[in-house]
Amino acid sequence: MNLAQQHSSEITHFSNTQHESLLRELGSSMQGLQQHAVIDRLRQYGPNTIDITRKIHPLLQFLRLFLSPLPLLLIALSLISFVTGGVTGALVIATMVFLSTGLAFLQEYKSNKAAEKLRQLVSIKVTVLRDNLEQDIPLRELVPGDLVKLSAGDLIPADLRLLSTNDLFINQSSLTGEAMPVEKVASGGDAKSIFELSNICFMGSHVVSGLGLAVVLHTASQTIFGQLAKDIVSTKKTSSFDKGIKQFIWLMIKFMAVMVPAVFLINGLIKGDWMEALLFATAVAVGLTPEMLPMLVTINLAKGAIAMSRKRVIVKRLNSIQNLGAMDILCTDKTGTLTQDEIILERYVDISGKEDEKILEYAYLNSHYQSGLKNLLDVAVLKNMDVHQKLHQDTAFEKIDEIPFDFQRRRMSVVVKQNDDLQILICKGAVEEVADCCSHSILGGKAHGISPSLKAQQQSLFAELSSEGFRVIAVAIKEIAAANANLNNHYTVADECDLTLVGYVAFLDPPKESAKPAIAELQALGIKVKILTGDNELVTQKICSEVGISVEQVLVGSQLDAMPDEGLAAIAESVSVFARMSPQQKSRVIQVLQSRGHVVGYLGDGINDGPGLKAADVSVSVDTAVDIAKESADIILLEKNLLILKDGVLEGRKVFGNIMKYIKMSASSNFGNMFSMVGASALLPFLPMAPVQILLNNLLYDFSQTSVPADNVDAEYLTEPRSWDIAHIARYMLCIGPISSLFDYATFGLLWYVLRADSLGDASLFQTGWFVESLLSQTLIVHIIRTGKVPFIQSRPSLPLLLTTSAICLIGIALPFSRLADPLQMSPLPVIYWYGLMPILLCYFGLTQFVKSMLVRRFGLT
Repeated sequence: MNLAQQHSSEITHFSNTQHESLLRELGSSMQGLQQHAVIDRLRQYGPNTIDITRKIHPLLQFLRLFLSPLPLLLIALSLISFVTGGVTGALVIATMVFLSTGLAFLQEYKSNKAAEKLRQLVSIKVTVLRDNLEQDIPLRELVPGDLVKLSAGDLIPADLRLLSTNDLFINQSSLTGEAMPVEKVASGGDAKSIFELSNICFMGSHVVSGLGLAVVLHTASQTIFGQLAKDIVSTKKTSSFDKGIKQFIWLMIKFMAVMVPAVFLINGLIKGDWMEALLFATAVAVGLTPEMLPMLVTINLAKGAIAMSRKRVIVKRLNSIQNLGAMDILCTDKTGTLTQDEIILERYVDISGKEDEKILEYAYLNSHYQSGLKNLLDVAVLKNMDVHQKLHQDTAFEKIDEIPFDFQRRRMSVVVKQNDDLQILICKGAVEEVADCCSHSILGGKAHGISPSLKAQQQSLFAELSSEGFRVIAVAIKEIAAANANLNNHYTVADECDLTLVGYVAFLDPPKESAKPAIAELQALGIKVKILTGDNELVTQKICSEVGISVEQVLVGSQLDAMPDEGLAAIAESVSVFARMSPQQKSRVIQVLQSRGHVVGYLGDGINDGPGLKAADVSVSVDTAVDIAKESADIILLEKNLLILKDGVLEGRKVFGNIMKYIKMSASSNFGNMFSMVGASALLPFLPMAPVQILLNNLLYDFSQTSVPADNVDAEYLTEPRSWDIAHIARYMLCIGPISSLFDYATFGLLWYVLRADSLGDASLFQTGWFVESLLSQTLIVHIIRTGKVPFIQSRPSLPLLLTTSAICLIGIALPFSRLADPLQMSPLPVIYWYGLMPILLCYFGLTQFVKSMLVRRFGLT
C-alpha cells in the first residue's frame, strides 16, 4: 500500500469511527486538549504550515537563473569567443553573465526573505477549544486532537472530522474542482471517494455557511492538501506585464537573429577574415542582449514592495505591484471603505414608525445566541447592556437551535425557549427577504394579516429610513408551542415561514472623513471607483452621493441577471453603483469589465468577496478580513483606507516607469546600433570596433543602468494608469533608434576625414573614437529618455543615477589614456577629437529631445 492509499484508508477509518472512540484514539476529549499535550504535539508534528511552492536551496536557485534565454545565449557566445581565441572577450562576457545573474539572485533572495517577513504580519486565526476554554490561536499552532469551531468565512485549517454541524456548507473547489458548495454533517456514510465523505473536511477548502465543531486529524504536510502540494507547484496568474517582458526579450532575440548573421557575412565577405568576423558578430550579439533586464525587474519589484510596506501595504505577490499601477477601475464594497465601519444603532420601530423596545429585545436575542460570524450590525445591537440585563434578569432563555446566515437567503434565525415551554423563532436579516417569509405584521401591539395597504406601509417606512442613510434590517418572530416543536428540536430553512414582522432596526454607518478626498484623488489618478454592495440601492445612493460618487444610474442584482454579458459590459463601464449584489454577481461585473480591456482591482474583506477577489487582476484585502479574503488577496492593507491604497497605486506606477526606462533605452539603442554596425561593416576596411571593446562597452553601460530602479519618476507620469504597450515601444524604437545611428555616422566622418583614421594602421584610433562616443551617447541619453520633460531643468534624476552615469562616462574618457589601453586595443585620442565630439553629442541630445517631445505631444506619456 503506497502513502496515498494508506492516507485514504486512514481518513475512511476516522470517518467511520464513533465520536467517543475517535477522541480516545486521538488522545483528546470534548473539553479539548490540555496545554501540556499541545506543547508535546507541536514538538512531534511541527507547525501547521505548508509552503505550496517548492523550497529550493539557494545554490540551486542561483544556478536556475542561468537557464533563462538571455544567460544561456550569453554563455553560448562566451564559449564561441573562447573557442575562436578571444579569451579576453570570453572573460568579459562571462563577467557580464555573472554580474547580471548574481545581482538578480541577490535581489530575488533578499526580496523573497523580505516578502516572507511581510506575509507574517498577516495572520490567520483559528478558534479552538482547549482546557474547555474557547480561544483564538494562529493557524500554525494547530495540532492533531485539537477541537476546532467553524463558521462562515473560515478556512478549513487542517484535515478534520466533524463532531457536530448546523447547516454547514463547504467549498472544496481547490481540491475537487467542483464549484458548488457541498453540505457536511457529523454522521458518516459510504462514499466513492474520500472527498465525498460527509463528515470529513479537508485543508484548503473553506466554509461558505453554517457552523461546525470538529477534531483535527492531520496537520501540515500530513493533510491531503499537503500531500498534493508535494507534487505540484502553484501556478501564478500571468500578468500583461509578464507577457510584455517576454515579448520584448523575444523581439530583441529576433533582431539578433537577423543582424548578427548579416554582420558576420558582410565582414567575412568584404574583409576575408572569417575568424575575426565571427568574433565581431559574437560581440555584436552580446551588445544587443538586454541581459540586465531580469535583474532590473527584480530590483524594481523588490524596492516597490519595501516602499509599500513602509506605507502599511503588504505585498503578498510581487508581480501584483505592476498590476496595481496599471489598474484603471477599482471595485469595492461600501461598508468600511466609504463608511467608518463603526455601526451605531439609532432606531427600532414598528411599521408605523413608532419606537418599540420589544423589537430591540428580539434583535438582541438573535444576535446574542447566534454562534456564526457576528457582523458589525450584531456588535452594535449587543452593545445595549441594559437590554441584556433585563432579558437575563427576569426571564431565563435557553437556545434550542439556529438556522445560519447565507447569502442566498440573506437572513438568519435562532430558536430560543423561555421558562415555560414556548419556543420562539427569531429571524433577522435583509428587509425584502424577511418580509417574504411573513404572513402577519405587528401594528398597534396586535398582529394583522399583511394586506396590500399594510405591505405598502412597510415598504414606505423602509424607503424613508434608507433614503436617510440608515441601514435597515427586519425582525420577525414565530411562537411555537411545545406540542408543535420540531422533532429533536432541529430547525431548518423550511421553518422560516408564516412569520410575524415585528419591526425594523435602523443603523447609521456615517461616511469616513477621508473617503471623499481619497476618491477624488483616485479619480484624479485615472481610476474609476465602482461600488459593489449587497446593501439596498437607497442607502447606497445616500452614502455614495456624500462621498462624490455618481449615483445618476444604479444597477441592482435582479437587473444584472436579466442582461447578457455583452449588454452588461456596455452598461457596466458607465455605472458607478451596483446594489443588492450577490458574490457571483460581483465576480461577473469584474469579468465583463476585464473583457472591455480594463485592469480591474477589487477591495474586499468579507465572506462574500471571495469570488470578486479571485476574478480581479489585482485583489486587495485588509488585515482584519475573514480568512478566505486574506488568502485570496495579492495585497493586504494594514488599515482599510483608500488613501493608503492610493499610495500603493503610485508605487506601482513608479516601478513600471523605471522598468520602461531601461526597456526603451535598450530597444532604441539596439535598433540604432543595427544600422551603425551593418553600415560600418560594409564601408570600412577594418572592424568599426574591436570585439573586446564592444563587450566592455556593453558591460560599462549595463553597470550605469543598475541605479535606474532608484531613479525619480515625474509626477505627470503618475497621473494615469500605466500598462504594457508593445506598439509604443516599437514606435519609440523606430523614432529614437535611427537618431543614434545618424550621429554614429557623423562620428565616423570625424574620425575618417578629420583625424585621418582611414587605413588599417589607424584602425585602433578609429575604434577607440567610436567606443568613447558610443559609451558617452548611450549612457547620457538615459537622462533624456527617463523623462517626458526637459532633463535637468524640469526633471532631475536621482543622485544614484547621476553618480553612476557620470562615473561610467569618466571611466570611458580615461580608458584610452590608461594602462588598460593596450590590452583593450585602444589608442589615445587627440584634442581635436574632443572638439569635434562635443557638437556631435550636443546635436544628438538636442535632436533626441526634440523627437521625444514630439512623441509625448502626439501620444502622451507612456
